[in-house]
Amino acid sequence: MKDVIISPSVLDADFLHFSDEVNKIKNAGINWIHFDVMDGHFVKNISFGNLFLKTITNRIDLIKDVHIMIEDPLSMVKKYQEAGADYLTFHYEACRDDAEVFEVIDKIHECGMKAGLSIKPGTPVTKVYPFLHSLDLVLIMSVEPGCGGQKFIEQTLQRIFALKTKIRDEEVHTLISVDGGINDETGENCVQMGADILVVGQYLFGHGDFNERVERLLK
Repeated sequence: MKDVIISPSVLDADFLHFSDEVNKIKNAGINWIHFDVMDGHFVKNISFGNLFLKTITNRIDLIKDVHIMIEDPLSMVKKYQEAGADYLTFHYEACRDDAEVFEVIDKIHECGMKAGLSIKPGTPVTKVYPFLHSLDLVLIMSVEPGCGGQKFIEQTLQRIFALKTKIRDEEVHTLISVDGGINDETGENCVQMGADILVVGQYLFGHGDFNERVERLLK
C-alpha cells in the first residue's frame, strides 16, 4: 500500500446528503477532508466560505484541509481558524510580494494552524523555495484553479519531482499535495514523483464504489 494521504475534495460531494458523504470518507479509513474556498475574484467561481465551514467542521472529526482561493488571504486567516481549519493553504499569486507571503504564513501559525502555500500551473515551482523552512505543506495545482473536471497537466510531474528534490536537499519536512485531475493513474504517477497528499474529487464522489476507488489510489 502506498504511503500517501488521500484528501477527498468535497466540492464534488452530494451536499443534500453531506453527512453520508463524510461517513463514506471515514468508513474508507481516510482521516483528511479537503475544502475548496473560492471567492469569485481570485478565481471565477464561488463555493462555500468560512461561515459554512464553521457550521459543519465541529461535527467532522477529520483533519480539515482548507484551500482558500481568495484575494487578500491575510485578512481572512483568523476567520478560517474560527471556522475550524487544521491546514490553511493560500495562494502565492494572491500576495503582493514575498514579504506578504511570510506574513500570511506567520499569521496562520500564530492562529494554531498548519500553513500551506499553493501555486497555479503557470507559476514556476521555484517560487515556493524561499518559504520551505516555514511551510508545512505546498499544494501544486495540476489544473487551473477554480473549476473541477479538468484534465491533469502532465508537466505537473516534473514540478513535483523538482520540489521533492529541493525539500530533501534542504532537509525539511514540508508535505507535497497535488490537486486537479487526480485518479488512480495520475495519482500513482504523482506519488512516484514525490507527492505526499492527493486531493481527489470527481474520481471518488458520485460513484457507487467509493471504497474500491480509494483502494485503487492506495494500491
